[in-house]
Order: sequence, then structure tokens, then C-alpha cells
Amino acid sequence: MNCSKCSEKAVFLKPCFCKNHFINYFENKVSNTIKKFSLIDKNDSIVVACSGGKDSTTVLYLLKKLGFNVEALVVDEGIVGYRDKTIVDLKMFCKKFDVKLRIVSFSKSFGKSLDTMLKQKNHPCTICGTFRRYLLNKCASNYDLIATGHNLDDEAQAVLMNLIKSNTELLLRSSPKSQKVEGFVPRIKPLYFCSEKEVAIYALLKNFGVGFTECPYMDGSFRNVVRTALNDYEQNNSCSKLNLINKHLNFLKTFVLERKNFRSCKFCSEPSKESVCKACQIAKSFK
Repeated sequence: MNCSKCSEKAVFLKPCFCKNHFINYFENKVSNTIKKFSLIDKNDSIVVACSGGKDSTTVLYLLKKLGFNVEALVVDEGIVGYRDKTIVDLKMFCKKFDVKLRIVSFSKSFGKSLDTMLKQKNHPCTICGTFRRYLLNKCASNYDLIATGHNLDDEAQAVLMNLIKSNTELLLRSSPKSQKVEGFVPRIKPLYFCSEKEVAIYALLKNFGVGFTECPYMDGSFRNVVRTALNDYEQNNSCSKLNLINKHLNFLKTFVLERKNFRSCKFCSEPSKESVCKACQIAKSFK
């Protein structure tokens, strides 16, 4: 099948574009998201939360290409055979595109790798998510923004997960840019309207050299159950994920999110709803 804009062979079917037209389409979508939602000011310093995978690598590349002041930060959870491999890919990418890279680890920050922690407690996503968010915010304190690689599929999953679990506060926070709250570095999601498939094709066409492996602890997770259900539904109901996101954003316009007053954790001084933050609570449970 040929491209809908020229006679070249199509590399993507919906929309039906050749390599060059797909790359232009994808990059324009990201650029338009940045502009429409005022994600970045010209002089903002940005740290990209990287994993070495397709999504965060794409964000890092595009923000660098668009001329923004970006650096990379990767959290090494200590997942043998997975994170160690993606970090190798990320190091090569950052060297090629002259991007400063910082690596922080669970082992140095909390005394144990995730693999070791899970020998004591089998709650991988809760432990990993809490510690990753903690380290990202702490290590990004000198930056204006944290950019993440969350794509359309991720966000549709998050909306549905929070609806099912009645996590109203988290649901109201799900948007292309987080609110400014004292103690927290605002987060932006330039890939908010890009499907996972689009990101994967873009990364392949740009030859980023990233792997497409998934976290070995994802099997059996609640997110994985929701992802499978959404993918199955999308097959027979085209654009259902996009429709879900658009309805969610329209819903958010009717609400003013109340800013919470956070205290400082008595152990690490990071912002917390309680006297001891969630990360310190979990870390101390392993001692």
C-alpha cells in the first residue's frame, strides 16, 4: 500500500504514511502537544526520566532536537537481565547525541536492589513505583521540569485503573502537565497523544537502537490486566483509547484541583502527606 500523501510505500496504515511523512506526522503531534498545553517555557531546564526504552528515548531525542535544555536521569532498580541491558542502550544513545546522563540506583539509595527486596516482599509495582517517584523528584530538584515517556496507551490505562480503584485524587492529576505544588518538580508528558504503536514505529525508523523488552515483574500486575482489556476492546472499537483520554481531559476542565499542603518527611525532608513519607516507610520495613 502506498502513502496517502505520495507514491512511496507506506510504513504505517492508520494514518497511511511513508517513512518521511510518518516521521513528520509524529514529530508535529508532539510539538503541537507541547504548544497546546504550554508544557515548556523556552528557558526551562528539563530532566528526562529515562529507562533506555523506546518511549523515554523518543522524548529525550525530540526535546533535544527541538532545542530545549535537556539532560537524562535513569533510575537503576536493580533488575538483573533487564535494567542493566537498557542502561547500556541509554549510555550509547546519550553519547551519540551528546546528552548528559545521571544514574541513580535503589542499591545506593535504599541499601538493596529491587530483586533483593522482592525476596522479602512480593509487591514489585508498589515498591518500585514508590521508590522511582521518590528518586526522580529528589534528583530533579535543580530542574524546572521532569519529562516522562508516558504515551496514550499508558494514560488510558491509568485513567481506567484509577476509575476502577476509585483513586479520585490520582485521576484528577492525570494530564499532560502536573500542577505546581511546593516540593514537587512539575512533570510533563510530551507523548500524551501518541499511541504506543506510533512511538515504537518512530523509534524503529529513527534507529535509536533500543530494545523492546518489558519489565519481568509486569506479568500479573493490575496494569497488565487493564492493558490487555483495553487492547482487546480497541481492536473492535477503533480510537477508544483516544476517546477515553479526550473525555477525561474534558472532565478535568470542570474541576479545580485543590492543592494539598504537604509536610516534610522527618527522615529525608522530602514532601509527604504524613510525618514519614511512603518511600521511607517502605525502606525501613526492609531493615
